[in-house]
Amino acid sequence: MSRTAIIGNVTAMLEDAGFLVSDRCAVRPKSFDVAARRDEDLLLLKILGNVDALDAETGAEMRRLGEYLHGTPMVIGIRTRDEELKPGVVYFRHGVPVINPDTAYDLFVEGMPPLIYAAPGGLYVSLDGDLLADEREERGWSLGRLATELGVSRRTVSKYEDGMNASIEVAIQLEELFDQPFSSPVDVLEGADDVRDSEPTPSAPAADPDDEHVVHVLTSAGFTVHPTARAPFKAVSEDEDSAVTRVLTGHSAFTPAAEKRARIMSSIGEVARTRSVYFTEEDEKRESVDGTALVSCAELADVTDPEEIRELIRDRARVPSEA
Repeated sequence: MSRTAIIGNVTAMLEDAGFLVSDRCAVRPKSFDVAARRDEDLLLLKILGNVDALDAETGAEMRRLGEYLHGTPMVIGIRTRDEELKPGVVYFRHGVPVINPDTAYDLFVEGMPPLIYAAPGGLYVSLDGDLLADEREERGWSLGRLATELGVSRRTVSKYEDGMNASIEVAIQLEELFDQPFSSPVDVLEGADDVRDSEPTPSAPAADPDDEHVVHVLTSAGFTVHPTARAPFKAVSEDEDSAVTRVLTGHSAFTPAAEKRARIMSSIGEVARTRSVYFTEEDEKRESVDGTALVSCAELADVTDPEEIRELIRDRARVPSEA
């Protein structure tokens, strides 16, 4: 199946599950293919046939964007170079959770989160340690007795009850011993932070030198500007003290390719609940494109009051729906 077909199938599945899905990011560079929202859950999705195609730079960008936009970066894929992705298992690439389409269907349509995650050495589950301790004590078993049944050390059992994750083989043994599961779901919609290794969000790249004057004006207006490297926009700008909270920001000469990018920014902004603005190198007769504000650099040069920048964005950019 082609990647285009996979993206179409995943998009249709998400829409059936009640997600609002953005237009496909059919521009380069791009760190994700579509944004999707259902209620308060925002997904930034990369959809791949071979998930090994996700490189470290793109993974880092996805994680940064997840933080800036208050969303979850995620990859939906079919296989690695060596094998098919197993259903019901969460994998990781460069700190980003990866699932196959069947797992995505179970999660988003059926409301059944995965229980298993892959890590070096095999497949693992998160155990409910308190429940395990209660059941062991209810049965009158010592730590040593349960350790003997599992073929592990007493210390290992103690760690399971303190919250250490276990191999899938141990999880199956426990379920057979106590006739009930002890596995906790992997919280994919929170980035699976509870099971992946703790990693700080990678540092942001430096702004493109061509964008420095735009960054300077936005910073002077009170925005915190987060440059991007592989997104369909140049930066995510934030101003927590203003009605214009988050803004997707673009900048270039306004060519047909730039207009296409502005339209995609508008679609992403509608899903991510942000405004979007494109700073152009020349004067434009239009004030917006599909809800993305157009502001010329000449207009920026004439601004003396930082509040005027906010007003330009407020007046020209579409206010995203909260529905």
